[in-house]
Amino acid sequence: MTGSDTRDRPHSRLVLAMSLDGKIADRQRQAARFSSAADLAHLEAQVAAVDGVLFGGATLRAYGTTMPVREAQLLTQRRKRGQADQPIHIVWSPSGRLDPQCRFFQQPVPRGLITTLPGAKAWQGGHLFEHIWVFSPEQTTRWPWPQIFAQLHQAGLNSLALLGGGRLTADLLHHGLIDEVYLTLCPLILGGETAPTPVDGSGFLAPLAPRLSLLSCQVVGDEVFLHYRVNRARGCLGNLLEG
Repeated sequence: MTGSDTRDRPHSRLVLAMSLDGKIADRQRQAARFSSAADLAHLEAQVAAVDGVLFGGATLRAYGTTMPVREAQLLTQRRKRGQADQPIHIVWSPSGRLDPQCRFFQQPVPRGLITTLPGAKAWQGGHLFEHIWVFSPEQTTRWPWPQIFAQLHQAGLNSLALLGGGRLTADLLHHGLIDEVYLTLCPLILGGETAPTPVDGSGFLAPLAPRLSLLSCQVVGDEVFLHYRVNRARGCLGNLLEG
């Protein structure tokens, strides 16, 4: 498994909520707003714990916003750790086609962009992104995520929260770059062949799929909060995920 050594990359956690049948949005791929106030507080706590937040352009287009840290105690904890009030919120968008009028760009958070050279052209020299990382992948489906994570680490990011979407999650699992999973099971069933799941792409072969160890389980109301560690002793995943 590549990317498993965290000495030269950020420690990363995947944070998501899904329906009982494993969907993160409905069949129209609309923004998933089915989690409770308890889950939103949980998400804010996970965002407050890290140096950076990473999500895909499709996720930003669906929601139009990100999750800033607002809770006073969480802000105090960040200051005590020597962190800025807000982590940097990083969008991965190969095309760079994002709406500069969406609410995300009015939110009081530092912003970053991971994109290609063509995708960066519209944003360079502007003030909407504090940092732009430009890469030239060999193919549109083959991004150099270990190199990207190394550069994020060099920029001072020791920890990341991954908030979707499915293609980004699949890529990072492929490279062994997800260390923990925080999963909220929400009490609804969405169904639908076109409804997205947490991990897109063609998937893993079952005998050699990533394995996780359960660290904690908590029930709050009708929701279940699960915390897993991603195991590393499964060999290299890089040859097992197609596409």
